[in-house]
Amino acid sequence: MRRMNYAYKTESSYCDWVKRFIKFSQMQSGDELFENAEDKVEVFLTDLVVGQNVAASTQNQAFNALVFLYKEVLKRPLENVRATRSRKQPRIPVVLSAREVKKIFAQLTGVNALMVSLLYGGGLRISELVRLRVQDVDFDYCQITVRDGKGKKDRVTPLAKKAIPVLQAHIAQRKIIHEQDLAVGFGGVYLPNALAKKYPNADKEFGWQYVFASRNIATDPRTNVERRHHIDQSAVNKAIKVAVGKCRSVHKKVSAHTFRHSFATHLLQTGTIFALFRVCLGIVICKRR
Repeated sequence: MRRMNYAYKTESSYCDWVKRFIKFSQMQSGDELFENAEDKVEVFLTDLVVGQNVAASTQNQAFNALVFLYKEVLKRPLENVRATRSRKQPRIPVVLSAREVKKIFAQLTGVNALMVSLLYGGGLRISELVRLRVQDVDFDYCQITVRDGKGKKDRVTPLAKKAIPVLQAHIAQRKIIHEQDLAVGFGGVYLPNALAKKYPNADKEFGWQYVFASRNIATDPRTNVERRHHIDQSAVNKAIKVAVGKCRSVHKKVSAHTFRHSFATHLLQTGTIFALFRVCLGIVICKRR
């Protein structure tokens, strides 16, 4: 999976599904993976729906993990797997009103307030927020470049002007910590793909550092290299949960992704998306002419 450039999160989830499959099937040896493989996979996937009532997306993830195992690792592709499919309907996403957003922001302070303001102001996913690097923030154009987003795609999203002074101060503080790391022999950061080999010293450049770095030096689970990684996603969601708990009038189930849905909904309400659509449509018509 690493050779094929899969994300670490995908790697972890696929390995967990394979372990669950082996444990569920009560396998005692590797040879049992090949015996009646399709039947075992069908029973496992069906139990996820019938016995555990999982969502369709969860069952699909388990199926994709097992397809990868048999096709790429065992070189024995699965054929005609007919498991009971999940009929669980996707839930309507939770959307906050502008008033509710203000109430939650009033309970946030410091870095937590800054991170949530970027989630809401730019419609970022939580994974995109924590992996944001210094060089991807453009203060002059008031925009953030998201690298390797969902589907391995890059995109540009707005940077709220109100967040700029706070973010600039945070990055200045972040630079001081980076210089301290360099002074004691650290300061390197994970680089995607083969950039570490192409640019041997780039990992210690400030532009590549995470904007929201972890407080502690940790060991990289893939390379065993000690360095400062980005903040954990759970810390962001925990701060949001605490803030929502302090708001007596907000009774919705709020997570980091809720601010992304709210961002899109509020753009629709103000007509921003429709304005952008008209501009893009005009460009397409001009090109055709």
